[in-house]
Parts: sequence; C-alpha cells; structure tokens
Amino acid sequence: QCPWGAPNTTSISCSLADVMSEQLAKELQLEEENAAFPEVVAVAEGPFITGENIDTSSDLMLAQMLQMEFDREYDAQLRREEKKINGDSKVSISFENYRKVHPYDSDSSEDEVDWQDTRHDPYRADKPTTTPRKGFVGKGKDITTKHDEVVCGRKNTARMENFAPEFQVGDGIGMDLKLSNQVFNALKQHAYSEERRSARLHEKKEHSTAEKAVDPKTRLLLYKMVNAGMLETITGCISTGKESVVFHAYGGKSATEDKVIPPECAIKVFKTTLNEFKNRDKYIKDDYRFKDRFSKLNPRKIIRMWAEKEMHNLTRMQNAGIPCPQVVILKKHVLVMSFIGQDQVPAPKLKDVTLSSEDMKKAYYQILNMMQQLYKECNLVHADLSEYNMLWHDGKVWLIDVSQSVEPTHPHGLEFLFRDCRNVSQFFQKGGVAEALNERELFNAVSGLNITADNEVDFQAEIEALEKMNEDHVQNHGKKLSMFSNDGDPPIYDE
Repeated sequence: QCPWGAPNTTSISCSLADVMSEQLAKELQLEEENAAFPEVVAVAEGPFITGENIDTSSDLMLAQMLQMEFDREYDAQLRREEKKINGDSKVSISFENYRKVHPYDSDSSEDEVDWQDTRHDPYRADKPTTTPRKGFVGKGKDITTKHDEVVCGRKNTARMENFAPEFQVGDGIGMDLKLSNQVFNALKQHAYSEERRSARLHEKKEHSTAEKAVDPKTRLLLYKMVNAGMLETITGCISTGKESVVFHAYGGKSATEDKVIPPECAIKVFKTTLNEFKNRDKYIKDDYRFKDRFSKLNPRKIIRMWAEKEMHNLTRMQNAGIPCPQVVILKKHVLVMSFIGQDQVPAPKLKDVTLSSEDMKKAYYQILNMMQQLYKECNLVHADLSEYNMLWHDGKVWLIDVSQSVEPTHPHGLEFLFRDCRNVSQFFQKGGVAEALNERELFNAVSGLNITADNEVDFQAEIEALEKMNEDHVQNHGKKLSMFSNDGDPPIYDE
C-alpha cells in the first residue's frame, strides 16, 4: 500500500442528540482516562471526595471543597510560621488576620470550635458603640449624647485595656461594666503610680546593694580581690543592717610583706541605697576631717566617705590597743577587716550572750576603760555604743561599727557621749551589776568634765552650753578647741 494514499476509514454515524448527550461525554472521558492511567481505574471509578450529603457532581461544590482544603494547608503553614518566629518569647506576633475563614468547616464538629480559626474572640471586649460625629443620637426625650453616663461608663471599661500589663484589671466577660469618670481616673492614676514605682524599684535593684546581695559594681570589686589573691574565697553573708551588709571570707596572700592578711576576714559592704544616708549626714558634715569634702549634691561620695571614716576610726582604736577589728584594705565602699569569731561563726553580740555575774562585772569595767581610752587617747566618741555594737569573744568585749564615731569637738559630740553612757548604764544595771554608774556619773568618769547638776534636764543644758561655747570659738578662731580638759590650757586638736 502507498503510504501517501488515503486511509480507509469507516465513519460511525450518530445523531446530534447523541453528540450533545452528557452520558456520552462521560463515557468518552472515562475511555481517555483508562487509556492514559490504566493503574488507577479502580480509584477513578468511585466518587472524587466522599462525604455525607455531598453532591460531587457539581463543579462549584468541587471547587469549594478544593479551596477549603487549600485554605486548611495555608492556615497550618501560618501556625508553623508563628511558632517558629515566636518561640519562647513573652511577646508574640499573630497572623490571625491573614488566615482563611469559612462559614463552616468539615473537620470541626458543632460542639468543638477552634477559636484560632475564627474572627470572633469571646475573651476580647466588645468595642463600645460610639456616638456619631454630630455628638448625639435620637430625638427629643430619647436623645443620647456622648456624655451619657452609660456610654461613658462602657468607654471607660474598654479603655482599661490600655493600662500597663502588670496592672490587673480583672475579667469582665459577660458583664456590662460601666465605670464612672471618677473611678476610672482614680484607677488610671494608680496604674501610672504603680508603673513608676516598679521602674524605680527595678533601677534601685540594678544600681544599689540589696538585702544579702550586691550590685554589679560591688561584685566586680569582690572579684578583683579574689583574683588578686588577697581573698581566697567568699563564703557568704553573716550580718545585715540598715546601712551595710557583712560577708565572711578566707584571707589569702598579701602583695606586700609588711601587711599580713588574717586567716578569716569580714567584708563590710556599705549599701549604696541613698535613702539610708539621708539622716546620717549630721555625723559627717560637721567632722572637720571630712567637712571640706562633704557635699549633699553627690550622695554617692558620702557613702565612700562613710567607709573611709570607719577605716580611720578603727585605725585610731587599734593604735590605742582597744579590741576592735583590724583594717585590711578599703576599696571605695567595701571595707575588709579581720573577722571577730572562728570557723565562719561570728562572735555573739553582748545582748545575745548569757554571762555570769563575774563576767558581767568584768565586761562592765572593760567597757568603762575602753570608753575612757576612746575619749582621751583616740579623741573619739562612739556615738552609737550599745549592747548591739559590742561583741563577746575570747572572754572580752570587742567594739564594732564605728563609722558614725565623731570627735568630742563635734557640735553634737557631747550629746552623743551622753547617749552612749545612758545605753551602757541601763544595760549593765539591768544585768545585775551593782557597781554600774548612772548615765551622769558615767559621763563625768569618761569625759572628766565633772558637771554638777541635780537632774538630767539641767545636766543636758550644761552639755549644750559647752557645745555652744566650743562652736562659737571655732567660728571666731577657725580652729578646733577642746574645753574638756582640766590640765592647764585646753589643747588644740589639728591633724
């Protein structure tokens, strides 16, 4: 046969009705699918998507079902993106507005509703209906303005969501809450006050020493002492007070041979919290050793001067042979001293130890001797002497906490001495020491002034007169004058 010849084809005649028949079109489509995909004939013979009461013969229904399946995959992808971006962060983002929402979902039952896939959140407060631009709705007696009590109350309730997250406003779901302007303004002011207070506390915690803790700058100073070998290790806190925190540490090796570091040390960290020193300036602003350097405009320098003052006072007491901690080193507001105690156990305070009558009598005479030494040899007044600042160790009394100690020529030095004498006299009289002098006799025994007065009021009046005379002399002559000696001319104390 000639390849270019006309083929012998047998034409099948059919009517126009058969050509337009939908049944014939389906048969032809099935024949083409069977020829192209013979292995999936069994699957293709059934319905495309099975379900109850779903007519898959409609192209519109098929398109809607395919679109819904695509939207589910798209929403799942958005959830994965949210989880990947947010992670464990407290502040998260949401793609809720980009999700596909449909009037019904074939996977969700009528009882369970996935609130992540819906625009309506029952836990989100409904926005109050706002009044139109003209400012009112209704007519005549039914007119409602923007100043209506109910409208304003609902607006105020919704505006509480703008408060800080730390301010708990409660849960008002299902309740038609209406806050008056007075209540809302009070809550608003309280929320702002709490926010500012929280910020101040956070700043105070970051920049100041706290209870049994230190700020980063103080921690760095302690690290340097340990790294330099001056301290071997810091074990922990042993005492806390309103102005300082005391830590225990084991001593290391000194860089110089002339200085010996004790085996156990006490680290006194003066708190840099400024409000602790607002009422302490009277102990330092009139002390001529620090008077020129005192300035209320820089309170943090006062704290360093406070630590420096204790170092100088302890050095004086140590040179006079008074039992007290030995100064090791001073770094800014951190003072390292010898530890009064043994094996990390601090010596007990005099108020916490139970002494026999003989030991109590011995402690009294020792304190009397130390007060005289402190006044005459060290030229100091403790200014806070009591059973709380005296330790009992190795059968004798040790004096601590002398940061507030001043000289007798201080404008209030004699008042501080009389207060110390009252504290010591009352403690030992209650302790059963029959030989204990009263505060006036003890004051004269320590100072040697021999003030004669019938009652305490006149006694304190004479003390104030002596202080006034000394202050006038300072203002007139510009130098400190001690009028409290009975031997010839009063000596002048200049350093």
